[in-house]
Amino acid sequence: MPIITFANTKGGAGKTTAVLLLSTELARQGYRVTILDADPQRWISRWHETGEPLKNITVISYVTAATIQGMISSNRAKTDYFILDLPGASTPLLATAIGMSDHVLIPIQGCAMDAKGGAQVLELLKYLEDKANIRIPHSVVLTRVNSMVTTRALQVVKALLAERKVRVLDTPIIERSAYRDLFDYGCSLYEMEAERFSNLDKAKENAEAFAMEVQGYVPNRMIRAQEQEPVRLPRTVRSAA
Repeated sequence: MPIITFANTKGGAGKTTAVLLLSTELARQGYRVTILDADPQRWISRWHETGEPLKNITVISYVTAATIQGMISSNRAKTDYFILDLPGASTPLLATAIGMSDHVLIPIQGCAMDAKGGAQVLELLKYLEDKANIRIPHSVVLTRVNSMVTTRALQVVKALLAERKVRVLDTPIIERSAYRDLFDYGCSLYEMEAERFSNLDKAKENAEAFAMEVQGYVPNRMIRAQEQEPVRLPRTVRSAA
């Protein structure tokens, strides 16, 4: 029952999109996913309220430092993965959530501000390791990457992370319009029609590769998803004419 936390103290880093892509991919494989929505903007909760409920996904809103342990304990028996979406700011919940995590994912765009927000999380992780001998596995995931252009800023961010010996996932999250559409329709990528949403196949491939890489670092050894009933998503979302 792994706990995966997404953290960056700067908002707009693509954190919530990454949460949604990982969660829906895990659910599609048959895993029961509980998303703990601690972001005051409640984008995940709004997504969940917009469309029809998706099989294997539960969303819990208004998570705080005082309530997170109780929420995890009360949902442990019906959850295979907890995915935690933290606020895009430095809050008391940050240290509590990180200390409970099996893996921390730090979404960073190719810009200095995102790198600074991610650096605060990395500094906290290092502090826990140095002062309390608590080592939390963690990785950076590059987000909103332009598939056609590698910017100078992105190269600078990569160089800084390499210098600090921070692991960066091989799979970046590419900027795709389909990812934005998920929040408008309250659905997963697999409920969209390819002819109505641009580059949907590429979006699916990217999301699947991202989820598979994360699972390589955070496997769930409690169940085998292939032994469960396949997930069927019957509803088809149609874009506006």
